[in-house]
Amino acid sequence: MEIDKAISECSDRRLQTKYKNATFVIRRTFALYSFEEIAFSFNGGKDSTVLLHLLRAGYFLYNAEEGQRSSETSTKKECAMRTIYFDSPSAFPEINSFTYEIADTYGLELEVIHSDFKSGLEDVLKKKPIKAIFLGTRIGDPNAVGQEQFSPSSFGWPPFMRVNPILDWSYRDVWSFLLTCGVEYCSLYDKGYTSIGSIHDTVPNALLSFIDTDNGEHFKPAYLLSDGRLERAGRARKYSSSSSNVLPVSNGIRMDRCSSKTLSAAIIGVGDEILFGFCEDQIGLSLCKKLHAIGWQVTRQSVVRNDVDSVAKEVEEQISGNDMIFLFGGLGPLYSDVSVAGVAKAFGVRLAADEEFEEYLQHLIGDHSTGARNEMALLPEGITELLHNDMLPVPIIKCRNVIILSSTNISELKKEWECLLTLPTSPLVQITPFLSKHLSTTLSDVEVSQSILRLCHDFPDIYIGSHRRSRIGLLIISFVGKDQARIDLAAASLSKEFPASAFREFKCTDSDSGSVV
Repeated sequence: MEIDKAISECSDRRLQTKYKNATFVIRRTFALYSFEEIAFSFNGGKDSTVLLHLLRAGYFLYNAEEGQRSSETSTKKECAMRTIYFDSPSAFPEINSFTYEIADTYGLELEVIHSDFKSGLEDVLKKKPIKAIFLGTRIGDPNAVGQEQFSPSSFGWPPFMRVNPILDWSYRDVWSFLLTCGVEYCSLYDKGYTSIGSIHDTVPNALLSFIDTDNGEHFKPAYLLSDGRLERAGRARKYSSSSSNVLPVSNGIRMDRCSSKTLSAAIIGVGDEILFGFCEDQIGLSLCKKLHAIGWQVTRQSVVRNDVDSVAKEVEEQISGNDMIFLFGGLGPLYSDVSVAGVAKAFGVRLAADEEFEEYLQHLIGDHSTGARNEMALLPEGITELLHNDMLPVPIIKCRNVIILSSTNISELKKEWECLLTLPTSPLVQITPFLSKHLSTTLSDVEVSQSILRLCHDFPDIYIGSHRRSRIGLLIISFVGKDQARIDLAAASLSKEFPASAFREFKCTDSDSGSVV
């Protein structure tokens, strides 16, 4: 069988392992169900094209093992399986034509659904029941969260077993298989499309764009995309002029939120060493200052134990009320490094191996990246994005609106922060920074309390607070806001209520940089 021969003769050991595991799932399915009880969902895309040829190979291997291979299995109809295709009016013409060509080439028993997929599937299964359906679902697909190689259909759907032979395959694995086996795929992939949906929400991936001096913009083939995590970057909705009032979404943050004065963030440190008092939380302090400098308001700063449930509870409480969560500590190979697992639990997803991250780890720690240390490459399934920067030895982990920092000191944090700010698609929207002014006085709290209360009513846009650095030290009154003129006016208003010598401007030192604020 040509597919099995191509894989066995290639030098890609990773692909050989993926192929072996996928065909095992397929052979297991043929052992559990009769051929008539199984169907294949084909949509013309690269993933289902891979699955088609894996099914052909798996069927060949299964029959060879059982000693039941007949003359029919050596023809083009060697795996003429019942195939379900959803023919949408918004599908690309190239997808439709490719699907029908493939069905004819390999003798697939094509059953076309013209309604929505769920009701269409119900009608198909009523006519001829199916117990299992092969799907080309991969980790990272929107519907892949929580699925296994064998997963019963979701509640409310017709009952059948979802079989996912390529669930753990990456974008790179898919293209390695297609190119190694030399099989035909949809022509759109040679025109820069890397993930194909409908004609309304799919464009060529801009990361593959290049300018031809004679013919203008062109796109490289999909298999040349270097970072598989950006596979869906071409799924950008095409807004017409009539939809100009629709507000876009950037990095999970609605841009209408950015039009307001403040975005909010929570900071969570993970570390028993901080709670035991063995060390101070300098990273949390520095993050507060860095966030204020780009206009973000910190709503909460907390430290939790090195415990999965503690991390999960704190993250879960903060993700809905803040634009971004920054998590640091508890990242590494030790049993107490539970941050990633806590984030996964907070979002209700499992941990799954991430090949790109594992490659970074192998490059970083070499031969030590064996055994239990491979668990460092387990990341929350379906919600993880790796933020790459050449300045960093490994990418920053982002899970929806949670950024997991690997910093263990101020110097490392400074580098990670600079990388976050300079990313082409930075999750940190920079808005008007917070400004401040501080006055010191020898007056008592009682003497100034009523005046500060009145100022809070008169200047609701300015934060006005006070603190002492020691019980008998100076009283420091702080004015924080985004309008320097309003800050100065509030400070002047307080000074006017007291003798001229009552207040002096005070400089708060930023211990991170030696500057004053």
